[in-house]
Order: sequence, then C-alpha cells, then structure tokens
Amino acid sequence: QVQLVESGGGLVQAGGSLRLSCTVSGRTDSSYAIGWFRQAPGEEREMIAATNWSGTSTYYEDSVKGRFTISRDNAKNTVYLRMNNLKPEDTAIYYCASSPYGGEYDYWGQGTQVTVSS
Repeated sequence: QVQLVESGGGLVQAGGSLRLSCTVSGRTDSSYAIGWFRQAPGEEREMIAATNWSGTSTYYEDSVKGRFTISRDNAKNTVYLRMNNLKPEDTAIYYCASSPYGGEYDYWGQGTQVTVSS
C-alpha cells in the first residue's frame, strides 16, 4: 500500500553534515506521519525524529535534538532529515517509516547507511 525509499547516506567526518531523503509512494493518503529510525551495530532500533505531513507535530529524540532537523516537501511526497554536527555514535542504518494513523509504524524503507569517522 505504501512504499518508502531512503537516500542520502554515506561517509562523513565527525562534525560534518548529511541530508537524508525519504520518498513515499503508493497510497500516500494512508500515511499520517513519517518517522526516522536508526539501528547501530549491536543496538536496538530507535526512533530519532518524526513529523506529520501538516507539520503540526514534530518529535526529536534527546540525543539528536538541536543537531537534526526534520522537514517535508508535500508536493514531492518527501521527508528530509538534515543532520548537522555528526558524531561517530551517529553511525547506523537509518530508516524511514510510515504511520497510517499516528500510532504504530507499519511500512518501512530499506534503509541507508550513515558512517561517521572520527
């Protein structure tokens, strides 16, 4: 019903920046909100940011607050995650996911690798 594709990952030095993109297709009317998650090696997957399409509700996990910014381009069905002042501990696979009703996230992208070197 809903497909998501992440892009923009790569290798960056500590202190650098990246912008991730999440393009949503299919039944976009079944997507109330988009969340960004990450999973580092040996760690549990965690939510780091989320927004609804109207922009009236935004969430940031404490470890990224002030460094990461989530934004939208509704005409392109795309959600962005701007990551500034990256740290080695930000190294992870980053996923975007769709919440149809603002609850659980039921649709997931394949992920994009972010590697931050010290």
